[in-house]
Amino acid sequence: MIATLDDIKALEARGFDAVYPLRTPWDMIRTQADDRPDTIAIRYVNDASDPARDTALTYREFADRIMAAARVFRGLGVTPDRSVAILTQHSISGQVALWGAQIAGRACPINPMLKPDHVAALIRAANAACVVVMGVNDELEYWSTLVPALRAEGIDLPILACDADAPSPGADGVLEDLIAEPGEPIEVHGDERSLAAYYHTGGTTGAPKMVQHLRLNEAHVARSCVLMHDLGPDDVVVNGYPLFHVAGAFVYGLSTLSAGGTLIVPGRLGMRNTAFMGRIWQQVERYRITVLGLVPTLLGAVKGQPVDADISSLRWFLAGGSPLPTELADAAEATLGVPVRNILGMTESAGAIAVEPVHGPRTPQSCGLRLPFSEVAIFGETDGEADPYKILAPGETGIIAVRGPNVADGYSEKSRNAGTFLDGGWLVSGDLGTLDADGRLFITGRKKDVIIRGAHNIDPQMIEDALLAHPNVEAAAAVGMPDSYAGELPVAFVMTRDGWTPGEGELIAFLKDRIEDPVALPKRIGTVDAMPLTPVGKIFKPTLRAEAIRWAIASAGEKLGLTPEIEVGDKLDTRVTVPAARLDDMRAALEGMPISFTVTGA
Repeated sequence: MIATLDDIKALEARGFDAVYPLRTPWDMIRTQADDRPDTIAIRYVNDASDPARDTALTYREFADRIMAAARVFRGLGVTPDRSVAILTQHSISGQVALWGAQIAGRACPINPMLKPDHVAALIRAANAACVVVMGVNDELEYWSTLVPALRAEGIDLPILACDADAPSPGADGVLEDLIAEPGEPIEVHGDERSLAAYYHTGGTTGAPKMVQHLRLNEAHVARSCVLMHDLGPDDVVVNGYPLFHVAGAFVYGLSTLSAGGTLIVPGRLGMRNTAFMGRIWQQVERYRITVLGLVPTLLGAVKGQPVDADISSLRWFLAGGSPLPTELADAAEATLGVPVRNILGMTESAGAIAVEPVHGPRTPQSCGLRLPFSEVAIFGETDGEADPYKILAPGETGIIAVRGPNVADGYSEKSRNAGTFLDGGWLVSGDLGTLDADGRLFITGRKKDVIIRGAHNIDPQMIEDALLAHPNVEAAAAVGMPDSYAGELPVAFVMTRDGWTPGEGELIAFLKDRIEDPVALPKRIGTVDAMPLTPVGKIFKPTLRAEAIRWAIASAGEKLGLTPEIEVGDKLDTRVTVPAARLDDMRAALEGMPISFTVTGA
């Protein structure tokens, strides 16, 4: 049982081989199939109101399907040097495709909501031999637009449909039908140091980076999460993260499977399945759920639901994907009597850098301890870059870095490693943080999210935490608004509870007593009906930055007596249209703003 850093060190004294005997995902799944063949591995909830419609696979059935998928993929040309591009929701077939691809060659899970040209570029970068796409259905229908668009982009590879409720036009086969055909197991090439998967990062705008996962990276994170979360065969874990997200694949997915537990997948919509999440306590009682893996925004939503069922089986809430506000964790524990624990990870670390052990105390603002057999350090800077030769002492704030078996093998384009994957095996996270004397890691901000007002750095999390202390604020996000004089000014967006509307200056007045640094006080606070979210429920700040740009330009126009037309693109490139006679005035007003803009005449 792990509760402290000393427990981790005691574990390490046993040796890596003893603690991590299984070092590939397939070895982990196959072992559970041998040891507990009739235990339910995955339960897929097709209809939250009708458990009779669930689809469930035992470990033996699951392992058999994975090997059958590997055989199909190998027949389609997938080799250790080629990939399967997987564009599905989190489903049984998605899991089967993910692990089967890693046996035959490599997997490349892709967010199907990206633009088709973006998806096509990722397919090519992964050297894919075939593509698996979720077929036509009544819940999430992207086959009919995505597949023709991929063909138009020149993707002429075999495209297999899966999870379809109806025939999918243009499919070269249906995965579920193909894996039902008999055949012999295929040989698994490579070992734990072999490349297993490409995971893209970089969000939904700009050119994404392709992270190269070794089989060991994925297995190490899964086993480490088992140890830190105390998972075992009796655990039933809800995992609503998508499979193209490392949390869905490894932190909550493979970890549960490697422990011999049961994975509950709440349908195609995952965490956005309101029928499931809106009756979460009934689901806990029905399935005897022991662990809920949630992003903080969803934790806030479920804690407000009246407990109208027996939730005595529930052991832990595990929060990740974004910083865990102390007020939210305190409220959830006080209301529900269930411990909340935090985690920090990134795609480049296969989903985990630090984990808060469930048997240790929850420390406010901490994301936990390093994984066994890994290192976490706080770097100082040289010329604005993280410097591995400047490792800071406990209590000092700098840039968080990690190295160990969880760190991926860099990006597929080696030129993109600079500044992130450093000599010595270090991965620079981009988060600002500190370590205490007990080895606990604290995030103080995101380096790239820092609002720079003149020469003054402002941590947006400080603003967000202060806003979340208001009883009528449900969610908050702070970003920099471009300013010709200061470069950036802090602004914030809030989502309120029960339709509450703050009075003029009310929230600013509330913050004055809670933000010690006066230059960090937001210049403007806007209300939104709903925060823009990524597919895993994290606040998507580029959308808010775009709105802050509109605010800044509109304000500049107002001072000139103008109402400019403002278009902000996906990459925050901005087009401003004003009367032709006022072009120079508008350009002069925007000069100095740290944005890419074009001013045109009407």
